[in-house]
Amino acid sequence: MGAAMRPLVGAESAVAGDSARNAKVSILSCRGYGREVKAAMDQSFDLLGGLGSLVKGKTVTVKINLTGSKFEPLFGRPVGESYVTHPATAMALTAALFTAGARRVRFVESTQLRQAMEKTLVDAGFDWNALQALGPVEAENTRNLGKGRNYAGFKVPSGGHLFESFELNHAYADTDVFVSLCKLKTHGTTGITLTMKNLFGITPNALYGDDAPSEDGTKGRGRLHNLKGWDNQGPAAVFDPPGSKRDFFVPNDSGYRIPRIVTDVCGARPIHLGIIDGITTLNWAEGPWVKGRSQKIASPGVLICGLNPVATDTVGTAVMGFPDVRAVRGVPPFGPGDNHLVLAERAGLGTCDLAKIEVVGQPIEKVRSKEFPS
Repeated sequence: MGAAMRPLVGAESAVAGDSARNAKVSILSCRGYGREVKAAMDQSFDLLGGLGSLVKGKTVTVKINLTGSKFEPLFGRPVGESYVTHPATAMALTAALFTAGARRVRFVESTQLRQAMEKTLVDAGFDWNALQALGPVEAENTRNLGKGRNYAGFKVPSGGHLFESFELNHAYADTDVFVSLCKLKTHGTTGITLTMKNLFGITPNALYGDDAPSEDGTKGRGRLHNLKGWDNQGPAAVFDPPGSKRDFFVPNDSGYRIPRIVTDVCGARPIHLGIIDGITTLNWAEGPWVKGRSQKIASPGVLICGLNPVATDTVGTAVMGFPDVRAVRGVPPFGPGDNHLVLAERAGLGTCDLAKIEVVGQPIEKVRSKEFPS
């Protein structure tokens, strides 16, 4: 199924290696989605040493988070203020990338919609014309082959936990720089969902979703989470996702499986720049469909940026107010699942030791939130 494996080579792998060693993370205060977003983002990049050496003359692909692909207002406010990527952060990032000399910017997400990605962005509140006015901007729904003829193969350098490789839309290979742009949120299974967990959504629905294998498939990736309801129909109803290892089907525990898949996919498709929007967000869980606690809009008022996703997400976790970023399963925020920060560290993707991370801008202690339940 799909294309032959194609490992990352050349300049891209060199950039990935540099980011794995770079444990500097910036924190800037930002209280709203007006002009202050661009000012905070520009200052963040300056504190990290600038974007020029990373993006000049290059194609930059930005993975956004449109969780659920439903954009009805929540608590009377646009969804970008609660649980999906806010259009203002995308605009500010795009402007900064072109100012730093990027040749092209492409926005990607694997949605559960068959419509063009450009329309989905507009539905989510993005100003597509304004984005294109900044420079050559593209968008692609990566739920299937999309505009490509073949899937691109990505090996997991460490050998992987549940996957030794992935087959992904061409957009994740036809790029020089890869950015994860996400919200500051907790998660019902993985405890936190930041720059790394955002990459769970790059796996195409056509190959890894519950309709798979089907290029028309739009269903989510339930069988990656767990196999409940499928396990009495043969090996997960003849589900054989590309690159999966022999032990993919056991254990049937989402708290075990998802953190390891997140680690595997982040190893296969490295993040060069991670941006966490903690200006406003949900106080609990990844979206309003997760029940069990009272949700409201939280206002941490921060923008967090880093060149290494493990370090960036570690700082994000600390900013959310969780005292032990290396906590084992059962200890908040990793109550429901294993700690993918530690798994990623063990896989050589970066450090989750706060003592080894250089925090610039605002210190964690000054912006630590009290709005996320433990």
